[in-house]
Amino acid sequence: MTIVAVTVTVLLAVAGMLALVRVIRGPSVLDRMVATEVLLAVIIAAIATDSAYSRDATALPVLVVLSILGFTGSVSVARFATRSRRNEP
Repeated sequence: MTIVAVTVTVLLAVAGMLALVRVIRGPSVLDRMVATEVLLAVIIAAIATDSAYSRDATALPVLVVLSILGFTGSVSVARFATRSRRNEP
């Protein structure tokens, strides 16, 4: 079980680093927003993995709140981006 936990931790760390690179180097705001959503998904996966590994369900409300915040954030940025593109000449 320890090998699985270490493997998952390494994979989530690599995914988080790659998402951070895209946030920093993203050519547009939408690319940065997608990378931020991926980073949030990696954080949610890490919390869920830790909760499953320790067999403790107290982190479930935190996961729900993070998921709702991620969804509302991505929807609001998408609406802002489409609204600003309509106003361009």
